[in-house]
Amino acid sequence: MSVQNPSRLLDLAGKHLLRDDALAFSALEDLLTELFPHLFMEAFHGRHIETLKAMVQAWPFVRLPLGGLIDMPHMGPLQAVLEALDGLLAQKVRSRGCKLRVLDLRDTGQNFWSMWSGASSYERSSSRMAPVAEQSSTAKRHLAPLKIFMDLCLKKRTLDNFLTYLLRWVEQRKASVHLCCKKLKISLDCIQEVQVNWIWHLSTLATFASFLGKMSNLQRLCLSPIHLSAFTKQEQDHLVQITSQFLRLGHLQDLHLDYPSFLEGFLDQMLRCLKSPLNNLSITNCWLTESDLTYLSQSPNISQLKGLDLSGVTMTDFNPEILHVLLEKVEATLQELDLDLCGITDSQLEAILPALSRCSQLRYFSLCENFLSMAVMEKLLRHTAGLPCLTQERYPAPQESYRSQGVLLEGRLAQLRAQLLEVLRDLGRPRIIWISPSPCLHCGENICYHLDPIVYRCTAPA
Repeated sequence: MSVQNPSRLLDLAGKHLLRDDALAFSALEDLLTELFPHLFMEAFHGRHIETLKAMVQAWPFVRLPLGGLIDMPHMGPLQAVLEALDGLLAQKVRSRGCKLRVLDLRDTGQNFWSMWSGASSYERSSSRMAPVAEQSSTAKRHLAPLKIFMDLCLKKRTLDNFLTYLLRWVEQRKASVHLCCKKLKISLDCIQEVQVNWIWHLSTLATFASFLGKMSNLQRLCLSPIHLSAFTKQEQDHLVQITSQFLRLGHLQDLHLDYPSFLEGFLDQMLRCLKSPLNNLSITNCWLTESDLTYLSQSPNISQLKGLDLSGVTMTDFNPEILHVLLEKVEATLQELDLDLCGITDSQLEAILPALSRCSQLRYFSLCENFLSMAVMEKLLRHTAGLPCLTQERYPAPQESYRSQGVLLEGRLAQLRAQLLEVLRDLGRPRIIWISPSPCLHCGENICYHLDPIVYRCTAPA
């Protein structure tokens, strides 16, 4: 005959409270601190969602070591905890009863739960309570950012449901929630996007390149900026180390390089190592040679480009035929084209207008801060009038808007804008175009932010 151990009074009290949410809510105000952990465990494992939310908002400890309660994330209870935190974050001041400052999702809290549940021989001395309990005589305390601690191990190409939900939740509340990850393990072949926004020397990038080559599923790579002081033999070796890794990036679709000072004269070396056609290519704010641009226009890896950004690449002295060939190569797929601040002249733009007019998928086109006359601007509007998808157009103020010293004549610009509107009326197609003057040479102010777009809307005949 077996004898079952009788239920402890603590267990019976917890189960009784959880039978009735209203009873549990009312009891929280007078519930002893020592009883909170055990009741919380019962509510968490029993999926008593509303009681769980109420307990989070009345939690009498600085830290809630939730990671010690779970082996694998369960969306229901964990989502309830985050919803309860939303209620706390919405408060301007936190009540005396709630001292919660840290949500700990690491697998480190078992001692806390076992101590308070009576399943451990730990003594509940004040020294053991100190890390989690906060003694304070202040009735109300202004809110500090909530901290969430967690360890991450990324081995899959897609995040699990809870991690996706949590990261989105934190991102939307980044002003009031700080996510702290002290241990991060990543399987390099699961990385799909890398973005580096820090000044790196070419030698640093070469060190990173060995890791880059292991990111076999990388789809998007953004680097900005890369510093090169002088192109020595050692730097040339670094460049070979970097470009050779592109041979391993068989899934790369988007490549963005801002201020890549090492590319001048070596663009072909990088493009030759690409394994598949790109969707988007951005090479901005750097010097390229005419042979660089020639190789780009002939590269098979740009034949399917949807986005091309060469802003800040000076082309004033380049043969205009190169740009023409480049646009012919991508005319069937190109959707976005950015040629801001390229030093493009009238003759160069006129040379590419026939090819530009055949870019039937073009939706966005920007030519700001180039040197174009009013006559060529009118030709541009006429050649692009037949592009069915073009909805965003940004062009420079005509040269006639400036004095010889580069000072903008605002009255003259207003007249020229009126003339451009007449051209749009003559073409008879609804369009919105933005005209952006170059920044003032004296104060650097860009007044384009104060200018309305030129808008033409067709009116139906009566």
